[in-house]
This record gives sequence, C-alpha cells and structure tokens, in this order.
Amino acid sequence: MDFNLLTEKIEKHFEEGLPFVVYSLPNQKSVSTLFQKSPELCTISELTTNGFVFAPFGYNDSAYFIPENDSEIVSAELSGNTIELTPVPVAENASERKTYLEKVQKTIDNIKRRRATKIVISRPKDFPLSNFSLKQLFERLFAAYPSAFRYIWYHPQTGMWCGATPETLVRVETDSFKTMALAGTQPFYNSEKVSWGPKELDEQQMVTDSITNSLQRVTSVLKVSNPYTYRAGSLLHLRTDITGILKRGKATLTKIAAALHPTPAVCGSPQKFAKEFILQNEGYNREFYTGFLGPVNENGASASLMVNLRCMKIENNTARIYVGGGITIGSQPADEWQETQNKMQTMLQVLAPML
Repeated sequence: MDFNLLTEKIEKHFEEGLPFVVYSLPNQKSVSTLFQKSPELCTISELTTNGFVFAPFGYNDSAYFIPENDSEIVSAELSGNTIELTPVPVAENASERKTYLEKVQKTIDNIKRRRATKIVISRPKDFPLSNFSLKQLFERLFAAYPSAFRYIWYHPQTGMWCGATPETLVRVETDSFKTMALAGTQPFYNSEKVSWGPKELDEQQMVTDSITNSLQRVTSVLKVSNPYTYRAGSLLHLRTDITGILKRGKATLTKIAAALHPTPAVCGSPQKFAKEFILQNEGYNREFYTGFLGPVNENGASASLMVNLRCMKIENNTARIYVGGGITIGSQPADEWQETQNKMQTMLQVLAPML
C-alpha cells in the first residue's frame, strides 16, 4: 500500500476507536500494520499465536495481543523522507529534580548495604500537546530513528503508546536466537572521542552476566561479543551482543521471554529485590514502559521481541514520556538526573512541532 494511503487508513481506524499496531524493525525500509477488526482487548499467555504482543513491566504470564486472525495486515514502503532533529529545551522543575535525587540516593544507600548491585529508577514527565496530529507523529517517528524498532500501538483500553527502542529482548528464528546487553548512556556529539568510565563498564558487565546466566538453562550454545559503543539517535550506549542455539524441545518463546524479562537493564540485579524496590519506591505505575513488545510469527518459532524503552503514552492531548537509569554503587545522583533529561530527547524531538 502507498505510504500516504496507509497514513489515512491509520487515522480512520483510530477515529473509529479500533485497535491497531504499526511497526518497523531496525533498519527496515517498510512498515507493517495490524488493523484489528473488533474492539476486543485480547490477551495471550503462551506466545504461540501469530500477531503482536504488548506486555507490561509487571508481566506475569499474560500480555495484551493483537491477533493476526482478527486483523487486516497491511505493509507499506516508508516514504524515505528525513527530518532534522534538534534538541528541545526542557525546563528543569526543582521539585521533580529534588524528588528524583532523593530516590536515587535512597537506591544507592540500599546498594551500599549489599542488598543489590544495580536497581533501575525511572520517572515520567508530562508534556501538553498544543496540536497533536497522528499523521505527523507517524511520519516523524518512522523517519527519525531508522536503526531503532519504531512502533505505534493503540487500543481504546490502553491508550496510545509509541516509541523508538534500541534494545532487543530476544529475536528467535527456529532454533537460533539473538539478544543484547545494553547499559551506559551519554549524548552523541559528532567529533568527540567516546570514553566509558568504570561505572558504565561495570554496569555493562553486570547486565551481560545476568542475561547469560538466565539463558544457561534454555540454550545449548551461547556466544558473547566484546562490548562496543552503539549509537541510538542522539544517545550512545555500551552494547554486548549475545547469540546462540536453543535447546530443542525445551526452549519455547514463552520460556525465553519469562527467563529474560525484566532484564537488569530495566529492573536490576538481583531481579527479585530490585523489582520489589522499584514497586515500593518509584511512586508511579510504569504500565508498559520497560515491558516488551513485538511481532510473533510461525506460531512462536520466529519472533522479534523488544524492550519498551524511549517510549511515551499519548492521551488527552498529553504526552507522558518515560525515562530512567541504572543505579549502581558508583552512581552520582546529579549525573543520573541529567541522564534522564538527555533520554527525553528521543521522543521530544519527534513531538517538537506538536508541543
């Protein structure tokens, strides 16, 4: 389908209050769309049905789902247009900053008592939209970050979510899989030499070790790359690629997702303590932020599941942007605040004409 015709079809489906998801895999020059025919809110427990899964941070064997068998499937080539991204000024709110710094300090204090080695602390920030346009959102989001997984999900019972995430939870193709460990963040500047400090390198190793340990019981072969600098839009991260072969008959997509989620990159380590700490101390409901999402094909034998980072929820002419960072014993609260300010830019630059 022509890109402009697809845009019109998405707008019409949205106006009718019908669920849909439109997405594009990293470096893919086309988009795929599932237009659900009924307004029903579908859920899935076993990832063995073709469609698109949308799981919350608190995933516990059940996720929302747009099934292929109740959807019209439409693909289109991306327009190829590029957009110029410029930083959007964010006024610093003294009260928000103070609250976040206190939470980070409390987190560091718990880590110093050896209760955890890493805990991810996040926060939302609301931005009023003066002239929201789904057409403009669609065009800008998919043009802005070609190396990310880009998506717009809508269901009348969940609201509209969209994002451009750099992080893979797992990609499965028959018996082989790919995942990654992603940690550390700094702004991207064209000519500056990139260097990573001990805090970022330690955090990256921690995330890598936790993921490989989680995968031991479902894999027969496991390969781990050296960490390298990876650019995601206006940000740089440390990344390690993890690939391997799954144990035949023992490793379903459902088991792999459950083994990996939530990763140390979005929760912490040890997972149980970190998750309890987050639920008790963050002070808000993450909903689908730091959950996972993506297409499930071939009844679960093929899938691309991504971690829902660099995302926002759009509802009632307000965009709620979610940002966070991994806190370790070497963290400095003021630096962590600035990191969250930097991470907002990914979605703010998409929204720029609508603010």
